[in-house]
Amino acid sequence: MTAAPAVTPPAGGADTAGRRPFRLGLQIPRLPAVPPHRLFERLVETATTAARAGFDALFVMDHFHQISIMGPAHAPMLDSYTLLAALAARTRDVGLGALVTGVTYRNPAHLAKIVTSLDVVSGGRALLGIGAGWNREEQLAYGYPDVTLNERYALLEDALRIARAMFGTSPATVPGDAASIHQALNEPQPLQPGGPMIMIGGGDERRTLRLVAQYADATNLLATVTDIRRKLDALDAHCADLRRDPASVHRTWVGTVVTGVDRREAERHAGALPVLRGVPDLPAVLADQGSRDRVRLLWGSPDQLAEQSARIRGLGLGGLIVNMPAHPDRLDLIEAVGAALAPVWKTS
Repeated sequence: MTAAPAVTPPAGGADTAGRRPFRLGLQIPRLPAVPPHRLFERLVETATTAARAGFDALFVMDHFHQISIMGPAHAPMLDSYTLLAALAARTRDVGLGALVTGVTYRNPAHLAKIVTSLDVVSGGRALLGIGAGWNREEQLAYGYPDVTLNERYALLEDALRIARAMFGTSPATVPGDAASIHQALNEPQPLQPGGPMIMIGGGDERRTLRLVAQYADATNLLATVTDIRRKLDALDAHCADLRRDPASVHRTWVGTVVTGVDRREAERHAGALPVLRGVPDLPAVLADQGSRDRVRLLWGSPDQLAEQSARIRGLGLGGLIVNMPAHPDRLDLIEAVGAALAPVWKTS
């Protein structure tokens, strides 16, 4: 059997100076309940509060309709990269990205240009979060072609190759089956050496994690807590097969945080989440670690959140992204969560 060719780790690796390997990210999956003319300034308050509290990256969803686990489909949504570019002008020192970009929503070369532009206007703070996509209803509503899962993965692989090339070469030529470029100019080049960190979101052990090992700087695992270690082992196996140092992959996970000023408020907030609404005997479910792990939920006081996230970090992760959909308007809780979690994740 012929040995697999060695993969050269993407420039920068997981922890090399010049890239932005975030440790603690905040995703904003629900917009604050304010009138449209006040919406952006409120989001700026959210972003600056998060940065002050210790979050070192901010993420928005790349969706056109709200997804069911976060709220009704008709809930307000803003275009991801328009919002990120606007936040770039009003923030400092925090990474900015989509969690994660649906590969079917943009021409891959255009996406690389968008993310390069975000890197330039933000002073070198862009992150490229990308995945195969999944929201067929949303895609068809916006007139995008209906594609199979295999076609999504083929497009994702070509998009990764194109982004990697355009982040380091201009003009760039990349042949591909699903997408290709020929002498594509990307001027100016990204400010970050080698381009923004490429992070693939998802959890498919056979395909997604193979693409991480072959092309990406980072993975953001979509997995229950009980599955994290198995998926990291699968990633390590792909790295071994490709002869890549597994330590060069930054490993992150996304989970939902529900908290409050006291236990009663935290329970009330949990009951407002669509994924938990109507759950019988919700307090008992919340008190059970296994139940929380299955829905990727960190719940309790800020001190309890710190304890729970330390357990998750111990599974082999280098970064955590949290969202707080139960209370998008509560700047005080964002500040409390950041202050509690930052010491756990931003220490070596």
